[in-house]
Amino acid sequence: MAESRKSGKNRRHKRIRKKVSGSSERLRLSVYRSLNHIYAQIIDDFKGETVAAASSLDKEIKNLKSHKGNKKTAKLVGELIAKRALEKGIKKIVFDRSGYLYHGSVKELAEAVREVGLEG
Repeated sequence: MAESRKSGKNRRHKRIRKKVSGSSERLRLSVYRSLNHIYAQIIDDFKGETVAAASSLDKEIKNLKSHKGNKKTAKLVGELIAKRALEKGIKKIVFDRSGYLYHGSVKELAEAVREVGLEG
């Protein structure tokens, strides 16, 4: 990634994190997107620990023969993280897009999480 794009993402991420933080009743769903994969984790900011995580490297998704950085895979990761959160009793989240634009694979992941049943 070019230096200007990286610094722009970091500036957006810092600006978003000033406003978005999880509380005890609404945990934070953080998204990380690389060139080849997408990762999502639900974080408890007060305890500083990850409650649930899913990525395109998980067994359920890794066996698919498609590219792991596309919108279809992001939707599967969103469904997987939402199912894992519901199993742990989490129903409300705050969506942290981590400086990425709300477009493409990030948008697909967020919509898939909402379709499964999480509020946020």
